[in-house]
Amino acid sequence: MPKTKEKKPERILVLCVDRDDDIGVKAGIKTPVLGSKENINAATSLALRDPEEADANAMFEAVRVYNNLKEGAKEGEEYQIATIAGSELGGVGADRQLVSELTEVLEEFPATDVILITDGYTDGAVLPLIESRVPVTSVRRIVVKHSSSIEETVALFSRYLKMLVENPRYSRLLLGLPGILLIVLATLWLLKFELIYMGIAFLLVLGTFLLVKGFRLDKAAAGFYKWVQEYSPPPYPVQIAGFSAVAGILLIIVGCYLGGTAVANAVPDIKPPPTSTGEWLTHLPTLSGRFISGSIALIVIGICVLLSGRAIRWFFERDLRLLRTTVIVVIVGLSWPIFHQASQILINPAFPSAGLVIAIIAGLSLIVVAVLVSFLLRRKYASFFRERGKKIEEFTEG
Repeated sequence: MPKTKEKKPERILVLCVDRDDDIGVKAGIKTPVLGSKENINAATSLALRDPEEADANAMFEAVRVYNNLKEGAKEGEEYQIATIAGSELGGVGADRQLVSELTEVLEEFPATDVILITDGYTDGAVLPLIESRVPVTSVRRIVVKHSSSIEETVALFSRYLKMLVENPRYSRLLLGLPGILLIVLATLWLLKFELIYMGIAFLLVLGTFLLVKGFRLDKAAAGFYKWVQEYSPPPYPVQIAGFSAVAGILLIIVGCYLGGTAVANAVPDIKPPPTSTGEWLTHLPTLSGRFISGSIALIVIGICVLLSGRAIRWFFERDLRLLRTTVIVVIVGLSWPIFHQASQILINPAFPSAGLVIAIIAGLSLIVVAVLVSFLLRRKYASFFRERGKKIEEFTEG
């Protein structure tokens, strides 16, 4: 004969859920509450504290359902009743408390099915939590002296009102701005200003607020304040390079200004004054010479200062770019007499050109010497630069 499959015993838990922990807050009863007699005593205590409390009625309904099921119990069926609670704060904390207490109940009574008893409002939040741990075969909703939809509306309104008051993002707009306006208007009223001044003050405060919010000046100020607090100065070589860059650029700008001033002073000396583009082009070499003569000194010094700061940084960091930067500084410095001689020729074509030729030949010679010296220094002090390269390789591999 074929073996008959043994039927597993059914362990049904009648579960009452108090998500906002009214039973603990109002009656001072610790949950979970397990057992029929214990639930009757807890519900009675809660009802005596607050006769209008819906959770007390839900607990009485849970006891009624439990008693009916137990009277009509079949063979192999076991029943138990329990009440669990969350937290008065609601949210994630309440859900975690519910799950913790449900786990505790299931350890005492490992149920196969759950009959859920709630006050109606908490169904949407509680049901998924229960079903994730044990099947829910029935849900009984208890609605006392009020409509579920009205309760949900009140709860939603209370939640948003609490958010508007406690959340700084919204309270600044809905509470802070009207508060400032009321204080300003009250101050003007105490000082006995006319109504027109109150209107001006109102528009001034409102316009300032809209300006700050529209251009996000408050976030920019907060970001700047945070940057000042968290600012960490860069290494000294970087600071030297940054300072030299600012100083060099400043010298270049001043040099260009002096060159432009020299051109502006030379224009009135042109007789007769140019009236067409062709006439201006004939005086362009002279004006260019004036600009170069007036600006070349500070421009060359500014570029040398800028590059020297970088060279100092490369020296501390043992970077091979130190030698190349040094050669560029020498080249820029030697270009000074070349540009100066060229500017004098542009201003006065009769100026001797021998000085320009000598400056170019001397400059080329010194540049070649600088390149050779740089090459020799690189070979002689190769270990000085190679050490940094080794550290970089080790860092990259690590």
